[in-house]
Amino acid sequence: MKQRRRNYYSESQKALMWERWRAGESLQHIAQLFDRNHSSVAEILAQTGGIQPPPRQRSKRSLTLAEREEISRGIAAEHSIQSIARHLSRAPSAICREIKRNSGEKGYRADCADQLAWQRALRPKVCKLGTKPALAKIVAIKQQLQWSPQQVAGWLKRTWPGNEDLHVSHETIYRTLFIEARGALKRELLEHLRRTSCHASITSSHAVD
Repeated sequence: MKQRRRNYYSESQKALMWERWRAGESLQHIAQLFDRNHSSVAEILAQTGGIQPPPRQRSKRSLTLAEREEISRGIAAEHSIQSIARHLSRAPSAICREIKRNSGEKGYRADCADQLAWQRALRPKVCKLGTKPALAKIVAIKQQLQWSPQQVAGWLKRTWPGNEDLHVSHETIYRTLFIEARGALKRELLEHLRRTSCHASITSSHAVD
């Protein structure tokens, strides 16, 4: 059986894709720019719920590649975990966890460890509506009344000002709506999102609940 070729997009291609998507162009038209099928474009957009992700940045608490190289050299020199930790001004528990988590068959390698940590940071997180059924039900009712995600988010904060369990950002509502329908990317859903200022939300903040 012939395997389907995996579609790959460079970062510059993805940037162009998001620019055209925000401008309201169809999936088919965007796909023609890259001589690809529209489903491959839909797959990229659906990964983040139709909301352009912000540029990836490392947490200030994360180990850098340079620190991982120091750990690798320390292990090769048979230095203790405590010694490596003191040299890097890190907690011994953090160094121990780093070595256990990112050591492969050939032991600890800085480049491999850094790549593994970067990949783990990409794991999708469950949206708030997926863990709060009561909140999801309220949002669904308002959506059936044709409320926009911005209206729903604002109403929730005004109605329950002191209950953060019943608050949700409009970005999360857009993301949930998009992912639920991404199999077919129904035309009526996309048109509804555009009518309710979806593109304005995409270009605003990227908060994730």
